[in-house]
Amino acid sequence: MEEVQSKCTTCSDRCGKLEVFDWLADLPESGNVSDIVEVQFKSTRKSYYKNTNGLRLIKGDVVAVEASPGHDIGTVACTGEIAVMQMKKNRLNIKEYEFFRVYRHARPVDFEKWEEAKKLEHETMIESRRLSLNLNLNMKIGDVEYQGDKTKAIFYYIADERVDFRQLIKVLADRFKVRIEMRQIGARQEAGRIGGIGPCGRELCCSTWITNFVSVTTNAARYQEISLNPQKLAGQCGKLKCCLNYELDAYIDAQKDFPKTNIPLETKDNTFYHFKTDIFKRMMWFSTDKHMAANVVEISVDRVKEVIRLNRKATKPETLMDEKTIALKEVKALDYENVVGEDSISRFDEPKKEGENRNRKKRRKKPNTKNNIRTKTNNRGDNANK
Repeated sequence: MEEVQSKCTTCSDRCGKLEVFDWLADLPESGNVSDIVEVQFKSTRKSYYKNTNGLRLIKGDVVAVEASPGHDIGTVACTGEIAVMQMKKNRLNIKEYEFFRVYRHARPVDFEKWEEAKKLEHETMIESRRLSLNLNLNMKIGDVEYQGDKTKAIFYYIADERVDFRQLIKVLADRFKVRIEMRQIGARQEAGRIGGIGPCGRELCCSTWITNFVSVTTNAARYQEISLNPQKLAGQCGKLKCCLNYELDAYIDAQKDFPKTNIPLETKDNTFYHFKTDIFKRMMWFSTDKHMAANVVEISVDRVKEVIRLNRKATKPETLMDEKTIALKEVKALDYENVVGEDSISRFDEPKKEGENRNRKKRRKKPNTKNNIRTKTNNRGDNANK
């Protein structure tokens, strides 16, 4: 059994995704401990079972559970009260839910068969894509999951329209000799099952911890002052990135008292239009041209609201900046002072002393003794010949 557990923890199908932390593990067991067990299968598929045999199960155990037909192999995600809370979190009614049973701990034979089934998944997916292409079906099979006993296979596909795959099921059943089940998923779910690395350098959120996919709109990018570039806003699934919603609430709260950006600001000299905004610094930039940066002026949000109030009263200020902002800009920047008493940071840039330069010149002019000996011997030989 220990060998089976160690092999499962090192498998490459991300069976540890969406793990549940048992924060009740340190508490003593009460008398009304639930026999509900949450079992996790490939990727995001989870189901709930009854431990009718009274097995002692802990998180990470590989178990054989009841399936229709046959049995399946999965990993225990949580047990007891945590499993009950997980069902409530997923809005599942415990009284109406149809529970299957946990048969036993997985035996070495079960584990070997399970590994054989997982090795067939990639080849089956490639072959099923070829068969669907031959039938001219407008669909894409993104993943295949075999049941632990190799009697059933689940084909996950995406399609823009409704697909009549009755003929495909017959062809697949005849080709692979297993029971076929087709499940339609979205583009986000497909990316979560396949996995990958995002532009942030980390593994995709949909393949690590996201359970519910919330719709993402371009308004999330507008609130955060992000450029509406579809190539940068789209994730690997082709949809808008889920992370656009992460900080959206903070940006919305910060902009509650911001004025509208489509209101121009009138001064005695010119008319200014909104150019850009720094939300958390509460600063806004205005330009004299609607479409490009020209004579850009940086002012605070409070000053913008003040100018808008003056314009509504038919009053035009002389400049957009207030007296306080003008005074701050006139203050000169302080020079560097060596208050700590350390050496100057530009000490390596200072010229060398005259003594060091003279010594360096003398070293360069020092004659080579070997060359002198050779020249002297050559001169003696020439004189003798004469």
